Amino acid sequence: MYLVDGEPGTGKTTLALQFLLAGQADGQRGLYVSLSETAEELRAASLSHGWNTDDLSVLELSAIEGVVSEEVYTLFHPSEVELQQTVDAVLAAIEREKPARVVFDSLSEMRLLARDPLRFRRQILTLKQFFVGRGCTVLLLDDRSAPETDLQLHSIAHGVVVLEQLPTDYGAERRRLQVKKLRGVRFRGGYHDFRIRTGGVEVYPRIFASSGSVREIGGPIESGSPELDSLLGGGIARGTSALITGAAGTGKTVVSAMYAAAACARGEKVQMFMFDERRATFLARARQLGLDFDGPLTSGQLVIRQVEPTEMSPGEFSNEVVRAVEERGVSLVCVDSVNGYMHAMPAERLLIVQIHELLTYLANHGVTTIMTLVQSGIFGSPVDEAAEVSYLADTVVLLRYFEFDGAVRQAISVVKKRSGDHERTIRECRVEQGGFRVGEPLGGFAGVLTGVPRYVGGSAPLMEQEGDVGKRA
Repeated sequence: MYLVDGEPGTGKTTLALQFLLAGQADGQRGLYVSLSETAEELRAASLSHGWNTDDLSVLELSAIEGVVSEEVYTLFHPSEVELQQTVDAVLAAIEREKPARVVFDSLSEMRLLARDPLRFRRQILTLKQFFVGRGCTVLLLDDRSAPETDLQLHSIAHGVVVLEQLPTDYGAERRRLQVKKLRGVRFRGGYHDFRIRTGGVEVYPRIFASSGSVREIGGPIESGSPELDSLLGGGIARGTSALITGAAGTGKTVVSAMYAAAACARGEKVQMFMFDERRATFLARARQLGLDFDGPLTSGQLVIRQVEPTEMSPGEFSNEVVRAVEERGVSLVCVDSVNGYMHAMPAERLLIVQIHELLTYLANHGVTTIMTLVQSGIFGSPVDEAAEVSYLADTVVLLRYFEFDGAVRQAISVVKKRSGDHERTIRECRVEQGGFRVGEPLGGFAGVLTGVPRYVGGSAPLMEQEGDVGKRA
């Protein structure tokens, strides 16, 4: 006997119908005992999910026949007679139908008929004893009409599942569930997001960071740019996480796209999550740079998921990543960007902790993760207080603007790499045909990271751009 506890609208009836229909698909008879809703209302709810409940037995007890007026009874209160009639009708239906799965919807009606908490508890215990030895699994639905301190059902039931619906400041509501009790079973604690879709309740269990065998860090993966790989000490180590951070327009998305294209060229599977840029815009820009993803997209080797604001909960996003790894065998996950991820879920708490769990899970499965992070301002700040995730990443690549001789230039440097050594130099870089071009180290400059450097070296220190030769002439 299990209790499903939740306020009206949290999805208790949908979950109960899904439970009975799943048993019916396995050849188990089901009985829906409705104490408040009519059979027509249940049928309408089923049709909205595309379910056929014609073969499902429904016992409608919203109106007990044979109850007479209060004046007739001199020894018993009418509610006591109605409660006994309700229980007798239920027990008779169970003896007749012999179901393997039973749903009581909802216990608030029985609680009102019992009037007394002790009498209500005794009736539930009577039902529990009745089901002993009958091989029957029972769901009790409760809409929290009892006082918050009344936990009688929680103590009687073998398991308790609590459903919640949380409003947000903007966008759709968020739904989550918690398994509070499950006798004899080690369950996954905490809150788990879920969504009611056409077809039933879809649950997104909170991932365990330690799930899966811990793998050793693999060799470096290349980006397709020898200079960038050299800057990173050979490349990003497989099975680690990399954060590419910088101001808007410095080429963060292009760098992650280069790694995705290189992985596709090696025959690996890639999943990209676009929180900021439209999917069509990204593909058009990639084609202009010579990065053609049409083939990998057609074959399913590459999947690009555009995430709309407020569309996903953190649990749903994590589970989509997990499915990509476990079902499709993805070896590279790109998230563009962490800012968009946080802005898409503004009402959520502890997002950094959930990102940490996800990154640990991916590392344990040997999956490489590349994230982008937009720093505030045009020239950016080395530390973005709005979304401090650099401590989570194994590798941090910093892209910066700097001004020289009246022109805006870009620089790239690796400020952190846990899995090995890397260059300590600052190189000039530029987005151009073919992706991302990295030049020689800026050895003749001081103060590049401040945005306004001083040049103390020889002549021609920077990468040549189109038209530079003519200007010098």
